[in-house]
Amino acid sequence: MRDLIRNSTAVLLWTALLATALAPTAPAAGQDVNFVLPIPDIEVHLRDMSFEVLEWRGSRMPGDRTQQVVLKYEDDSVLLVKWANAAPGASTFNNEPRYEVAAYEIQKLFLDYDEYVVPPTVMRAFSMDWVAEQLMDTRATFREAESVLVALQYWLSSVTQDGYWDPHRAREDDVYARHIGNMNVFTYLIHHGDSNVGNFLISRGQNARIFSVDNGVAFRSPDSDRGTFWRDIQVTRLPERTIQRLREVTREDLAQALAVLAEFKVENGQLVAVPPGENLSPDRGVRRRDGRIQLGLTALEIRDIERRRQALLRAVDRGSFHIF
Repeated sequence: MRDLIRNSTAVLLWTALLATALAPTAPAAGQDVNFVLPIPDIEVHLRDMSFEVLEWRGSRMPGDRTQQVVLKYEDDSVLLVKWANAAPGASTFNNEPRYEVAAYEIQKLFLDYDEYVVPPTVMRAFSMDWVAEQLMDTRATFREAESVLVALQYWLSSVTQDGYWDPHRAREDDVYARHIGNMNVFTYLIHHGDSNVGNFLISRGQNARIFSVDNGVAFRSPDSDRGTFWRDIQVTRLPERTIQRLREVTREDLAQALAVLAEFKVENGQLVAVPPGENLSPDRGVRRRDGRIQLGLTALEIRDIERRRQALLRAVDRGSFHIF
């Protein structure tokens, strides 16, 4: 895990990685050229599999809060990911790992793989000593363990922010309207509060797939200073399939999917992932008890989602949107 590609070969690495990312994928993957593996396989790689770091750099500039990292896995696959260390306590403005993972998980209730608007996103814990070798300003997330909780998100390679929102196209182009409608339903449900440039992307090429790649300012987070445009429904047309699936979602479904998103136990001074258990405290997003640390949405945050779901369906039934 400790070997880094030197600057003299970094360009070759990134060129090869992008070539891999843009290679055609099998139809069974249900994805566009952005995905080098099927979605479930990417999840397993991010969450469970051992890897070697090939390259590590700031997402936008040196010293950035998030990092762009190239990981080579034990099966020889190579993935580009966004790496975001959690702040101490794992809960601060614009750095809420549980919100990022909740945003990824909620879409599963009403979208298929080829419609996902959030790339695979997981929480994973690493030794603080190892992370500190890569990032100087590294602190343990919880006092109970010398570990760093990290939000890992698959990095899309064939996207652009240019032209992702086109109201005229949303009225005339059914493929684009389906994708932007799905994205807008998603941002409405999670109460997205950050319209910063670069948070929303469109896939290059003809399929017009839209993505929301930064969802930490959402749910009950304070608003960012970059606007909240996508907090409301901005489109006039919504996909019938998406609305029908939303009608089938229940409060129990939301709780099952979002109340407990990840759980760790403290073992030999480190955080070790374990299967999520019973909710330790529904009123807290970060729960710590008897050497166990659990993250998920609170009961109030889940209630908010259900209220927004019902409000959207009432608006649809009133004829406020064209369903196609």
